[in-house]
Amino acid sequence: MDERRTVGSGGPWEAAVGYSRAVRVGDHVWVAGTTAALPDGGVVAPGDPAGQTREAIGRIAAALDQVGAGLADVVRTRMFVTDIARWEEVGRAHGEFFAAVRPVATMVQVAALIDPALLVEIEADAVINGR
Repeated sequence: MDERRTVGSGGPWEAAVGYSRAVRVGDHVWVAGTTAALPDGGVVAPGDPAGQTREAIGRIAAALDQVGAGLADVVRTRMFVTDIARWEEVGRAHGEFFAAVRPVATMVQVAALIDPALLVEIEADAVINGR
């Protein structure tokens, strides 16, 4: 059986809710919904969905790195946005990281995220050496 490795970000919700930032089993990695929330309750790039997208993907990259993967291993992303009218801003920021990787991707509008100042939440799935 493949070993299960988990990593956390130290964020306030992980322990309270009982989840990990990323889980690796074998060559597969799943990264939980990731936002631009700060530990003090603030948000990186308030009002800027592209900035929040860049921050979230940077955090996803860090989580992947902790389990021996990288953005080039990502095969799927899911983007949850609070204002679909601003989808192009989010999409362009996503493309800055994934234009060459071209994972399958989904973007949907949600009514709200855990903090009203958060505009984007992103999940990622990766397969190491699945390039």
